[in-house]
Amino acid sequence: MTKLVARSLCAIAVASVVVVPATAQQGSTPQAGEAGFSETFTGQTLRFDYFHSGTAGEEHFSLDAIRLEGAWPGSRRRLIDDTNLGKYLFAVRDAKSGRLLYSRGFASIYGEWETTGEASAGNWRTFHESQRFPEPRLPVRLILKKRDDDGNFAQIFSIEVDPAHRSVERAVVAQRGTLRELAIHGPAHNHVDLLFLGDGYTASEESKFFADAERAMGYLFSRQPFARHRASFNVRAIHFPAAQSGITDPRAGRWRLSPLGLSYNAFDSERYVLTYENRALRDLAAQAPYDALILLANNDKYGGGGIFNLWTTAAIDSGQAAYLVVHEFGHTFAGLADEYYTSPVSYEEFTATGVEPWEPNITALADPAKLKWSHLMRPGARTPLPTPWNQELYDKTSLAFQAQRAKLRAAGASESEMDAYFAEVKRVTEPMLQGEPNAGLVGAFEGAGYQAKGLYRPAIDCLMFTRNPDHFCPVCSAAIERVIGLYTE
Repeated sequence: MTKLVARSLCAIAVASVVVVPATAQQGSTPQAGEAGFSETFTGQTLRFDYFHSGTAGEEHFSLDAIRLEGAWPGSRRRLIDDTNLGKYLFAVRDAKSGRLLYSRGFASIYGEWETTGEASAGNWRTFHESQRFPEPRLPVRLILKKRDDDGNFAQIFSIEVDPAHRSVERAVVAQRGTLRELAIHGPAHNHVDLLFLGDGYTASEESKFFADAERAMGYLFSRQPFARHRASFNVRAIHFPAAQSGITDPRAGRWRLSPLGLSYNAFDSERYVLTYENRALRDLAAQAPYDALILLANNDKYGGGGIFNLWTTAAIDSGQAAYLVVHEFGHTFAGLADEYYTSPVSYEEFTATGVEPWEPNITALADPAKLKWSHLMRPGARTPLPTPWNQELYDKTSLAFQAQRAKLRAAGASESEMDAYFAEVKRVTEPMLQGEPNAGLVGAFEGAGYQAKGLYRPAIDCLMFTRNPDHFCPVCSAAIERVIGLYTE
């Protein structure tokens, strides 16, 4: 009798959903020690591949495969995610006792797509997704949950898996491309293992890819708080030769069959770079231990993306590459939200009105007395909440720049012209923001998360708000350091 039987629950079938308060997820199960890990897990990695389908009103899941990868690269102690981050939660429970063995919060392409007009119109789409976890010695139940408007996680899918079953794919991971270690500071299980993958690099551009990966690594570790935690990271890179240089850009009429499938124009946003080739990407990445992925696009057109616990993308030859790598990795690694709101996006209501965002750096400020980053505010400063700033002037200036940007793109402006535009934006807006009376303070500044009103960010400026600063604000920095601890403690 097979154990690989899926049970798919529709997200809108409320009567069938088991609700687990978010607070109950945190600290409800003791974290494992080295001995406890070895008793429960084999030390290898299993990958749960599945299809995620639906519209804005409903979603469904179906199993693709359970695959064996290499040695487990994650922590052997902090197996339970107590950060309460993510739109979704993946959990592994012992099939017999129900004991929670492993969990991680995450976000997904589907989770973004369902907020677009296409999904709201009732159009169906399917995305391939993966969750990785340490291989258990006994049968387990894999569970996917989704956060509701009250911040609680509701179960929307579960499947029982026997890791010893013949349907688990155990073929040796194929070795393709060239793997290079860029910075190794210790064992995988107590370090953050960062893996760079290149897309759109031909065989003759292998040396360029590794130079680009070194450069991107330099961008990341020259910024705080990553700089002071550099020794907590191991960094590797893999080059896969492409038939042609560069990645797909539909608006430019350029199409490429690249190894990772990266493309501009995700959700019809000209600067958003994603791939829908998840299975191929995961098979290639499985050649090395990794906790986080950065995918470098061999292009100079401004563009990138970052989704929590999925991966980062960045056009490495853009004049704004340093910003792209660091900003987008903030999304991927720590679940940081975009704090800007004047740039056009494809989402219709990314955060529902009146709902407290799960992201650690934006808030709906429903109760100023319970501000989630109040512990990081300056003692005795008596910073008003909301915190005053000249939003009217900033919005007028920024929207005028956005109109100029749209005209430049429509006219086919070169990347050097776009870089000159970005420099002018910084020249005007940086002193404007830094001249604010409350600059440098942690507070609650209205305008964040793609919304001019109703959402608030913690600082007047930050790498998650504009391209001006070269560092994260105290709230974003604390969020990053908390996640570093999840992998290194």
